[in-house]
Amino acid sequence: MSRKVLAALGGAVLALSMAACSGEGAGSGGNDSDKPADLTIGVSMPTQTSERWIADGNSVKEKLTAKGYQVDLQYAGDDIPTQSQQIDQMILRGADVLIIAAIDGTALSGQLQAAADAKIPVIAYDRLIRDSPNVDFYVSFDNYKVGVAQATALLVGLGVQNKDGSKGEAKGPFNIELFAGSLDDNNAHFFFKGAMDTLKPFIDEGTLKVKSGQTKIEQVATLRWQQETAQTRMEDLLTSSYNDKTKVDGVLSPYDGISRGIITALQNAGYRDDIPVVTGQDAEIASVKLINDGVQNSTIFKDTRLLAEQAVVAGEAFLQEKTPEANDTETYDNGVKVVPSYLLPVETVYKDDIQKILIDSGYYTAEEVAAGQAKG
Repeated sequence: MSRKVLAALGGAVLALSMAACSGEGAGSGGNDSDKPADLTIGVSMPTQTSERWIADGNSVKEKLTAKGYQVDLQYAGDDIPTQSQQIDQMILRGADVLIIAAIDGTALSGQLQAAADAKIPVIAYDRLIRDSPNVDFYVSFDNYKVGVAQATALLVGLGVQNKDGSKGEAKGPFNIELFAGSLDDNNAHFFFKGAMDTLKPFIDEGTLKVKSGQTKIEQVATLRWQQETAQTRMEDLLTSSYNDKTKVDGVLSPYDGISRGIITALQNAGYRDDIPVVTGQDAEIASVKLINDGVQNSTIFKDTRLLAEQAVVAGEAFLQEKTPEANDTETYDNGVKVVPSYLLPVETVYKDDIQKILIDSGYYTAEEVAAGQAKG
């Protein structure tokens, strides 16, 4: 039990004792120290360069604040030492629970040990924290299925497969290139494995051809998921592997920011009406507009409102000395332990899904989609 909760319970017992001695009864006033306002949740997010993480941070803070908790929300600017220092400060200031979306899932062992020593539960948020026994819970989406969905969207876009899973009419062969996320993000490996397990049969039979020959995650990773890094790599691929006037037909992209970098490189190289099929993830508004305009093929929607809600549910369970509900206790081995997890479903968004999935649900307005910019 955290220090503040113990203090709250001790204060309540003392108040009851004093009330009994003084003859005070119900309705004569009590101690308010056991209210959520006396409890602080530290929320560490990796960066504000991605609208996705801004939305996550805001959603978690809003939901916790609405329940009366104090929230210490910090963004680390994609800098590992900064995130480490911010978490150190949260611990020193007496946070009762930590919710952490790590920049590097292997770089926080010292901070997690300090949290464990202070009996502060740690919830890994969307990115699994590795190589530490001091990760108490993990909230995320089914990351393997994200990769499957991205690969499936690529196959559907090429016409190799239909949305209902049946075989499409297109025969190929199609030239494709592969992109993955940052190697220090555990999710990137799940995304890529899900995608490659789905694409490999089509590569083996010759329907798909990776013309560059770059098929290993170490070859196709994008450090920090940076749009500019992806653009540069796509430009290099076009120069080195497509200088014989052959065309790129499709690109597996694991994240919308990377997708926009890829698309910029393709457009600069002269692709216009023949833009390749480009996948994505996170339903960032700029990419949703590109999908609506017929430029980007698809994105994987992970509703951050639901993820934030699940993080809050898990945090409250720890504050009440309960065990958060997990729906996966086998998949997420962080190298030291299997971390109990709660995984949420994902949805693939093509152009004709934008209204139903994103607008009707209130995630975006039609005006925001048209403008490619979220309000506020």
